[in-house]
Amino acid sequence: MFKRKVTLKGKSRDLRSIIILMLVFCSMIFVVPEASASVQLATSAKQSPNDPVIAAAGDIACDPSSSSFRNGNGSTNSCHQKVTSDILVNTNLAAVLALGDNQYYCGSLTSFMMSYNLSWGRVKAITHPAIGNHEYLTSGGTGCDATNTGAIGYFAYFGAAAGNFGQGYYSYDIGTWHLIALNTNCTPAGGCSATSPQGRWLQADLLAHKNKCTLAYWHIPLFSSGGRPASNSRSLWSTLYNNNADLILEAHDHIYERFAPQTSTGVLDTARGIRSFVVGTGGANHTSIETVFPNSEVRNSDTYGVLMLTLHPNSYEWNFVHEPGKTFNDSGSGVCH
Repeated sequence: MFKRKVTLKGKSRDLRSIIILMLVFCSMIFVVPEASASVQLATSAKQSPNDPVIAAAGDIACDPSSSSFRNGNGSTNSCHQKVTSDILVNTNLAAVLALGDNQYYCGSLTSFMMSYNLSWGRVKAITHPAIGNHEYLTSGGTGCDATNTGAIGYFAYFGAAAGNFGQGYYSYDIGTWHLIALNTNCTPAGGCSATSPQGRWLQADLLAHKNKCTLAYWHIPLFSSGGRPASNSRSLWSTLYNNNADLILEAHDHIYERFAPQTSTGVLDTARGIRSFVVGTGGANHTSIETVFPNSEVRNSDTYGVLMLTLHPNSYEWNFVHEPGKTFNDSGSGVCH
């Protein structure tokens, strides 16, 4: 009897130990999903399906006197501004960035109303333009005369959205991002150096807007394999780099090109470098790839379309959307500095 009683007590202790272990194990099982759920909530807070999407392209609407204009419908190879604008309408975009040379052959108000307004003008209410070199011309196309001096047609068409007359640079926020439109037509802008009015304004603007993510855009590219890059924007790029900007969008060469993150001198820098895109694919016409630049990752010279960017609080996604009938695409993502 004594031995049996001891044995029973031993079994009771074992049973209690097993029950305690089972309770601990069960509590651990229930804790894990809660931790996973919190991770999922944190992730969804960073990348919401409601994060703003913007679209960008330059070199857009051809001159209404062009033989390829055809009442705005274009020809086989040029004047595709209506086709690219169809990508933009009814897509719930937060903004459209017109990257300069938005209207050919010059940006007279007459030509804007006869061409651009019929196509990309359909999203004018959400457009934040950059000014190109063709907007300043005073000869060579519809309304291109002295009445267009100082890009009067461009500033008249876009109004307050184009920034102050004579400057062509300004900034604004979309979601958590800070966006900056700059003018690489340096002479009429009053200069592009760090000590120019535009350069000093840019530095002050960046100091006043410490957003996690920053995007800048202008017309003439610093880096491009399309044959027409220029050093106009090197100082602006350096200022942006020194203030941890993330993306730069350009046009001028009528191609699409994506560059790896780099410095203003073209040095690959995956830690702090700025990723840039040349998006001269708005519809006017195509130009060719000339000499491939270092750090160029993707290039195309035969497809019109727009670059879509989803702006998350700490990151971004890009997707080049081509016109119907084409197959070229480019997509990816990056993290803000």
